[in-house]
Amino acid sequence: MDDLTGLRTPYYLYDLDLLKKTVSEAAAGAARYGYSIHYAIKANNDPVVSAVIRDMGLGADCVSGNEVRRSLEYGFAPEGIVFAGVGKTDDEIKLALAEDIFCMNVESVEELEVIQEIADLYGMRARVALRVNPSVEAETHQYITTGLNENKFGISLPHLRKALDICAGSGHVDFMGLHFHIGSQITSLEPYRRLCERVNIIWKEFGIETYGGRMVNLGGGLGIDYNDPEQNPVPDFSSFFAVFKETLDLPSGTELRFELGRSLVGQCGRIVTKVLYTKQGAGRKFVITDAGMTELMRPSLYQATHRIKNISSSGDPELYDVVGPVCESTDVFGKDILLPATSRGDLIQILSCGAYAQSMSLDFNLRDKPPARYSAGKKILSAAGLKGLKSIGSLMS
Repeated sequence: MDDLTGLRTPYYLYDLDLLKKTVSEAAAGAARYGYSIHYAIKANNDPVVSAVIRDMGLGADCVSGNEVRRSLEYGFAPEGIVFAGVGKTDDEIKLALAEDIFCMNVESVEELEVIQEIADLYGMRARVALRVNPSVEAETHQYITTGLNENKFGISLPHLRKALDICAGSGHVDFMGLHFHIGSQITSLEPYRRLCERVNIIWKEFGIETYGGRMVNLGGGLGIDYNDPEQNPVPDFSSFFAVFKETLDLPSGTELRFELGRSLVGQCGRIVTKVLYTKQGAGRKFVITDAGMTELMRPSLYQATHRIKNISSSGDPELYDVVGPVCESTDVFGKDILLPATSRGDLIQILSCGAYAQSMSLDFNLRDKPPARYSAGKKILSAAGLKGLKSIGSLMS
C-alpha cells in the first residue's frame, strides 16, 4: 500500500477490495433464496462507495427526499429504490411519485392519507408498503432500537386494520405488503427469529394476502464486529438470511426484501488522523488528534466503541484517552486505550468507520470536511484519481 504519511489528515480511507467482497457475499446469500437487497444509503453516501454497490446490482433504501435524489444521480434505478422515513414532507412524497420509485414505506395512517390525497391530485397511483411496529426487542443500544411500542417508527397493530382498509378503498394506492425494521447493530440472530414469528402472526391475523399483499420488507440492522474488526471483517450473511428462510411461514411467491447498510460498508472504512499533542492530565494521559466528533459522532452520540491503532510507533504500551480538538467534553474517541508510546505527529487509525462516520459528519466549530480516499490493491487514490478509470469495477481487476 502507498505510504500514508504524506497525506493531509484527517481523512476517510475506504478499502474497495473489502467493500466488494462484503457486498458480493451479501448478494450471494440473498440470491440463494431469491431475496432482494436495498442498500441503506444513510450509512454512507460517498459517491465511490455507492457506485461500487450500484454496480453490483443492489437497490437503494432512502429516508429522505435528498437521498432519493442522490440515489438517482448515482445511477440507482428508480424501480430499485424504496423510501422510508417517519416524517415525509409533501414535496418528498411528490418527488417519489414523480420519479416512479419502487415503493414508499408508510409509517402512519395520517401519512397514508396524505399520500393518497397527493396521488389523487396528480392522477397517479402510489405503491406503498405499511411499516408495522411489531414490538420486538432488538437487543441493541436504546438509541438505535426502532421496533418497540415506545419508538416513533411504524404503524402500531391497533391501527393496522384502518391502514389496510384505506389501501383497499383507494383507487390511488397500490398496496405492496408490509415493512419492518427493528433496530441497528444487532449482533444476535435471536431478535430476527422473533421478528419472523411476529410477521407470521400478523400476516395471518390481518389477512394481508386478501388485501393484495405480496411482499415483505424485513429491514436490516445486522451488526458488525467493532471489537475485533480485522479478524471478522465480513458479517455472517449466510446465517442471517437462513434465519428468514427457516422461520418465516408466508404464502408461496411472497417476495422478501432487505435494507442492509452498516453490515455492507461498516468495516471497509477507517479514519486516518494525526496526533497534534499529547498531554499529561491529573492521573490521565491524553492523545489529542486532528479528527474529532465532527468526523465520527458515534462515540459521542451513543457511547459507541471503535478499535484505535497507532501505526507509527512500536514503543512500550501505555494507556491513553484518545480525544479530538472539538470544544466539547464529549469529543472523546476512547478512554484507557492501550497504545504504543505515542507522540506528536504519530498516525492514528480508527477502525470500522465505513458506516455512520462520513455520512454524519458536521461542520461544527466551522471545521473543514475531510476528504475520502480509496484503497484498491496496493494503491491509495483520491476521488480525482478515480476519474480516469472507465468504471469503479476496473479497480478490482
